[in-house]
Amino acid sequence: MTDIPVLGLRANWQQFWLLVLVNAFVGSMIGLERTVIPLLAEEEFGIAAATVTTSFIVSFGLVKALANLFAGRLSDRIGRKRILIAGWLFALPVPLIIILAPDWWWIVFANVLLGVNQGLAWSTTVIMKIDLVGPVRRGLAMGLNEFAGYASVGLSALLTGWLAQTYSLRPEPFLIGFVIALAGLLLSIFAVRETRGHAMQEALIHGDDQEDQKPSFRTVFARASWGDRNLFSASQAGLVKMLNDGLAWGLLPVYLAMAGLAVGQIGMIAAVYPIVWGVGQLFTGAASDRLGRKWLIAAGMWVQAASIAGFVLLDGYTAWIITAGFLGFGTAMVYPTLLAVVADNSQPAWRASAVGVYRLWRDSGYAAGALMVGIMTDLFSIPSAIWAVVIVTGLSGVVVALVMRERMPDPEQVSYRINAHATRTAD
Repeated sequence: MTDIPVLGLRANWQQFWLLVLVNAFVGSMIGLERTVIPLLAEEEFGIAAATVTTSFIVSFGLVKALANLFAGRLSDRIGRKRILIAGWLFALPVPLIIILAPDWWWIVFANVLLGVNQGLAWSTTVIMKIDLVGPVRRGLAMGLNEFAGYASVGLSALLTGWLAQTYSLRPEPFLIGFVIALAGLLLSIFAVRETRGHAMQEALIHGDDQEDQKPSFRTVFARASWGDRNLFSASQAGLVKMLNDGLAWGLLPVYLAMAGLAVGQIGMIAAVYPIVWGVGQLFTGAASDRLGRKWLIAAGMWVQAASIAGFVLLDGYTAWIITAGFLGFGTAMVYPTLLAVVADNSQPAWRASAVGVYRLWRDSGYAAGALMVGIMTDLFSIPSAIWAVVIVTGLSGVVVALVMRERMPDPEQVSYRINAHATRTAD
């Protein structure tokens, strides 16, 4: 007889923490590029135009956004684990391509593969954790997931910056990528278990009929994009968040190098931002379960806007380290909370699809941000591009404040439904 899945962090702690580890490997794959790739563009490939330099982020963002969409929908259809394994298969050749790349467009192609890896693998770790914990403590679960991913981005960026300064821009910083990709793949194949049954169990507990509650993909897409005010608010805020991350990834290293910072110093700033982002989510995700989602998101967008402005208004290595820390904290306020909003405002039968649509819009921000700051820089200047991102980020917080409505699961009502379902099952 098949065991009935039990929801909750405590009941599923082994699989939950295994998925935290897997997502740490996923984040490390992005961290390989955060410091070194923008510098490679100028120093090894002789690229001066900002639009060309940021083209690797455009390719990454567009492909990752689409991969998110397919990961969510296919997870609802065929399960989560298969999608996770497929994501790691796309990661395996990325370090080798970057090491051997004879021209810039090999780097762009490597980021197409990396985008597929991140879209499939990161999306499924998010969905699987939501499955395991059920309707309560979603903010905590997302905080732990995103902590693992982005702390690893930061640590990987720090390590690659040190390797680049100590040895060279290639191949040393990318050799660890082989170990990361292989470890993630083997864990996903042999240790991770399917979690779609947990989502189906949650639907049964809440009295949802799986067929009646499963709308068409077009309906889910419309609802998550603009039809539901909360999901719309989350999607636009996520897009803008990644728009300003495109600036931090693609242009800030060049800006800081022009200011005279060494590669190691740039690597430290590039690392502080995602490390604070990652660690902060340990607290902000759980806080959103108690304090609510809306104002944490709106305030987080405004903190990000002020922090980005600090890179222009302030000067010097120490000041920029502090600014990067505040940018990371503002992001931590927003990032796991947005995922919790999506989970709060979707049903178990189609939640993976809704997460996929949200992550489509969110990661489209990579491409939008890279294009925006590239064009603004080529037409005007890097500070002009930074100010444009400040304005857009601040306005996104205003949208959240005006449009979003607080909607969180009532723990007492959830407990009542779980007990009632257990009684019916026993009878």
